[in-house]
Amino acid sequence: MTSDLLGKFINALTVLPGIGKKSAQRMALYLLDKNKIGAREIASSLNDALNNIQRCKSCRMLTTNDLCHICEDERRDSQCICVVESPSDLLAIESTGGFEGKYFVLMGRLSPLDNLGPDDLGIPSLLEKIKKDSVKEIILALSSTVEGDATAIFIRDHVENIKVSRISYGIPIGGELEYVDSNTIARSIIERVEINDD
Repeated sequence: MTSDLLGKFINALTVLPGIGKKSAQRMALYLLDKNKIGAREIASSLNDALNNIQRCKSCRMLTTNDLCHICEDERRDSQCICVVESPSDLLAIESTGGFEGKYFVLMGRLSPLDNLGPDDLGIPSLLEKIKKDSVKEIILALSSTVEGDATAIFIRDHVENIKVSRISYGIPIGGELEYVDSNTIARSIIERVEINDD
């Protein structure tokens, strides 16, 4: 009985991204043998999160309230919306402290092969939000992939009379060209900016 529960626990941990069987086994044994208090905290937090976290009714970010703290913040510029693919993308942009607008989280990108269409990504809600909030600019912070590009083009083609921009992709600050992949280099050359003095 115990070994069955242990095996079940190990298998459950393998659902986490980047966690294989050996890592899951190490984590399970550590939690059960060396840190039962930590294991109980994880179990309690996970249970609370599953029961109380939902999508923000305005931007689709994960939150415990109807609106997330960003949508509730009246100091944020509601006329500029940054469209991202996932909550982790939103958190990455927020960590820079450089964006003062609001967000919309697609929770994916258009992918006919995975049966992910505009409705699955909440794009009709995004278009409605753009009209309702008199949005003047949307920034498409989507991945530089075929699906990301298709999603960006689809959104751009369905908005009118507002500025649509896309974050640029290129060489990281401090990065050396010899260590950067060829697709990134090609993209950064295409999306170069002029630095001539006027």
